[in-house]
Amino acid sequence: MNFFLETLQVLLLSIWYNVESFIHFFVPIKKKNIAGEVVLITGSGSGIGRLMAQEFAAHGTVLVLWDINQEGMKETAKLAKQSGASRVHSYLCDCSNKNEVYRVADQVKREVGDVSILVNNAGIVTGKKFMDAPDSLIEKTMEVNTMAHFWTYKAFLPAMIANNHGHLVSIASSAGLIGVSGLADYCASKFGAVGFAESVGLELLATGKNGVKTTIVCPYFINTGMFDGCQTKWPRLLPILQPDYVAKKIMEAVLTDQVFLLLPRSIYLIAVLKNVLQWKQTSLLASYLGLLGCRSRLTRH
Repeated sequence: MNFFLETLQVLLLSIWYNVESFIHFFVPIKKKNIAGEVVLITGSGSGIGRLMAQEFAAHGTVLVLWDINQEGMKETAKLAKQSGASRVHSYLCDCSNKNEVYRVADQVKREVGDVSILVNNAGIVTGKKFMDAPDSLIEKTMEVNTMAHFWTYKAFLPAMIANNHGHLVSIASSAGLIGVSGLADYCASKFGAVGFAESVGLELLATGKNGVKTTIVCPYFINTGMFDGCQTKWPRLLPILQPDYVAKKIMEAVLTDQVFLLLPRSIYLIAVLKNVLQWKQTSLLASYLGLLGCRSRLTRH
């Protein structure tokens, strides 16, 4: 009887969620107010991190900037203040170093207060094929793109859980959903980041902490210089994304508590096909989409 009732409940709720989603095509989801929230953004000295700082600043938040680039953070702080941030605090922090993350996190909690919106944006790409990538760069990729998320969650999630209020934002990649030739270590690190964020989100729901939201962002290549050398075979289907557009879509996703944001929208379909097709068809699809020969230069974001 329990099996029948629970199955019926799942079917009815699934129908309702689809109806709800259809309604939101015509009636926009109400955006939440984040004025006064303490927002920490890693990798905020340039690129998407800087643009995200400006987006959050426009909503009257308190910004905490982390990066290894002091000059870049100064420029971001200046732009954020011009955009309306109530306060801006900058900290040098190498997110690949667990002890440094914990040390700087304690400093933030003392000097600013509890972080209520955490944006894990810092990232690195080696730009080398797997067998050509030095062990040290592979390790650094995993430390920055994946393990840093563990340490920042450990540092800031307890306060969110205690208050049942907060938002965890993971800037991952479509390469965290679909393997790409020439980006083995990067894909592995982003697959890890996506799986980690999704699992923690489910843990929070299981413990009744539904006030702590999760947003996982998986964009295609962004025109920030990080993937110089990568070209798109079909620009209309998979365009190289403009940073301003991505930052605005991320902001919209956060304000509406959207769990997954895939950019462009074609990634939703490609991700589904990748998971249902047999391997020969998947490799054929990868070749068709131009995912067999991407190269990029070593850089951080």
